[in-house]
Amino acid sequence: RNDGLRAALDRAHRMDETAAVELLTAAATVEPEQGRRIAARATQLVGGIRATRTTFGGIEAFLQEYGLSTREGIALMCVAEALLRIPDAETADLLIEDKIGSADWQSHLGRGETLFVNASTWALMLTGRVVSLDPDDAARPASLVGRMVKRLGEPVIRRAMNQAMRIMGRQFVMGRTIGEALDRAAADERQGYRHSYDMLGESARTGADADRYLDAYRRAIGAIGKRAAGLGVVAAPGISVKLSALDPRYDTARRADCVPALAGRLSALCRDAAEAGIGLCVDAEEANRLDLSLDILERVAADPSIAAWQGLGLAVQAYQKRAYPLIDVLADLARRTDRRLMVRLVKGAYWDSEIKAAQEAGMPSYPVFTRKAATDVSYLACAKKLLSLRDLFYPAFATHNAQTVASVLAFAGNTEGFEFQRLHGMGEPLYDQIVGPAMPVRVYAPVGSHEDLLAYLVRRLLENGANTSFVNRLQDEQVPVEAIVADPVAIMRALPRKPHPRIPLPVGLYGEDRRNSAGLDLSDPPSLRPALEAMEAAAAAAVHAVPLVGGPAEEGGRATRDVTSPADRRRVVGTVAEATIADARIALDRAQAAFRRWNALGGAARAAILERAADLLEARRDAFMALAVGEAGKTIPDAVAEVREAIDFCRYYAARARAQFAHPLTLAGPTGEDDSIGLTGRGVFVCISPWNFPLAIFMGQVAAALLAGNSVIAKPAEQTPLIAWKAVSLLHEAGVPADVLHLLPGDGPTLGGALLVDRRVAGVAFTGSTDTARRINR
Repeated sequence: RNDGLRAALDRAHRMDETAAVELLTAAATVEPEQGRRIAARATQLVGGIRATRTTFGGIEAFLQEYGLSTREGIALMCVAEALLRIPDAETADLLIEDKIGSADWQSHLGRGETLFVNASTWALMLTGRVVSLDPDDAARPASLVGRMVKRLGEPVIRRAMNQAMRIMGRQFVMGRTIGEALDRAAADERQGYRHSYDMLGESARTGADADRYLDAYRRAIGAIGKRAAGLGVVAAPGISVKLSALDPRYDTARRADCVPALAGRLSALCRDAAEAGIGLCVDAEEANRLDLSLDILERVAADPSIAAWQGLGLAVQAYQKRAYPLIDVLADLARRTDRRLMVRLVKGAYWDSEIKAAQEAGMPSYPVFTRKAATDVSYLACAKKLLSLRDLFYPAFATHNAQTVASVLAFAGNTEGFEFQRLHGMGEPLYDQIVGPAMPVRVYAPVGSHEDLLAYLVRRLLENGANTSFVNRLQDEQVPVEAIVADPVAIMRALPRKPHPRIPLPVGLYGEDRRNSAGLDLSDPPSLRPALEAMEAAAAAAVHAVPLVGGPAEEGGRATRDVTSPADRRRVVGTVAEATIADARIALDRAQAAFRRWNALGGAARAAILERAADLLEARRDAFMALAVGEAGKTIPDAVAEVREAIDFCRYYAARARAQFAHPLTLAGPTGEDDSIGLTGRGVFVCISPWNFPLAIFMGQVAAALLAGNSVIAKPAEQTPLIAWKAVSLLHEAGVPADVLHLLPGDGPTLGGALLVDRRVAGVAFTGSTDTARRINR
């Protein structure tokens, strides 16, 4: 592989969005005269589409007749989807009674100012979340369908909903089996369309799942090959394959195993496709799998057993910031392996999950663009590059956007060496205007049972039902043609801020109150490599923990033991000198004496100290991760989450403390009633934490008690004293006085029992095993 090109690809992964858009805007810009020709052609196409609105079919018919901006669409489709996943009639009837006929569902409606004009409303309802409808609208879906239920009864409605789901499924799915799909495709083929069959099903969870998907692909390739009739890989129908369906461990942590395993399985499918004389496209999935998929593709493209076959392809997602440099990587691969790759350019169908995943994981930026117009610009830039390299690529442009189609036709200059693609059930009015022997169009055709439909269906509706999508805007007569065919390059140039202003970077997820903790992208080699090196360096240095009772306690005469790794008891992570009951009494004396001074410091000052601690913890993340792996047996992903949660606890409680100037802090009192305590501490708190979250829960308990104005004695789990010692040392460094925060590593029942019977203890934060609790009580 070309490491220089792969490095450039890595740098683009989460690059600054403004810089990425400016680069792509320059690449996608056209001369004024060409721009006018593109606009005229796009206007002509839109006019042709709107003239045939009454003949819309498939998904477009669904959005037009039962659009999710309508009461009927929301009510019927929510129930239909839910019924799909209910195994028995009795439960289905209960669902109808509970969700449709009762006031509970209706109480969730009417919270928004307008009806959602996009399919994301339905997608939210798939998980039982709130649907927003016009609060002034008296004829609500609940009452509409509720009246139907009262008249006809739940069983009748259930059967009607199931029938509606089957009818709708036929619009989204080409056939339940590959044979059925091939038969149904005949009518489109007579019109000049080609097909690429997508066997529904992804993300194998077990080896048996992966074997079943592999067999399904092989059977499908055989059936498609029989229909190919020697057409050649370009003109013949093809198949799309998802790598996640072929291995349950398709992730970076298993790179050493999954890359050769998946390369072997994909090569076998490619040999079948070569023998059948058809093309095979590797579908794009989540952004964090791109690097793995390229490693797999490298191996397959170099397989000598398929050297003469020119049907290997893959999908490129234009919404990724890496799409443009990815084409350079693929061009290099095509040159080195002497093959012409079939590249399917798509805009991308995982946008919602990519945004949420980056926010949850605390990534420095997003792998995708936050504006629809930026994705359109990226698509145009990639299209120009692909068309300029038709000796290396056979490009396929998957789009339902008339402006994009007009642009591609203008960039190409002719109709040779590329094709367009559309989804089954969509885009007929657009592509019926151009499809023919000189301009091939391929239909992306899902195949599978309705049980396999859901994941695909939701992606399609989110992608095409959003109110910014071409399909949605096309059907709104209030949107002028000029707006629909507007050049995305001009749109992006006119924006003063390239990233979307309502989508903050993950670090700003919580607004002004607090920063989100920074994560670690385990799928990104440039980010992961230095972190692993730092963890290895930290793991090489053994940690020695001692009691901290107003400072390090004297070690003479106390028990010291090795702390070993639960993953390998032969490995000594460090040593601990355990506390005694005498240490506990000293800690209590000093904590009680320090309490009033700490309590009088004030919430703002304590918040500043905890925020400093959070910053220190974030800066030393790798060292704490190494200890979480070594002492607690955490996996690396769990270690990342452990440290981030501890950081978040510190910042969260600090933010709550600052908020007390306006609103009193309310905590659950000992009786379960709300007990408004403001920022006034109660005295000495004992915090007893568990082994399974040795940093996160430990830090959460201690931070909450400290921020409220209490002095603290921390008693960590016997299994994980090293992490606790390191955390308390860090808190001391951040500014928590040594006589305010004390650490007592050692036997839980002995030390806990001694502390909890002392009347000077004002409160206890305890998380541990039931057995430990019983022993303390005794």
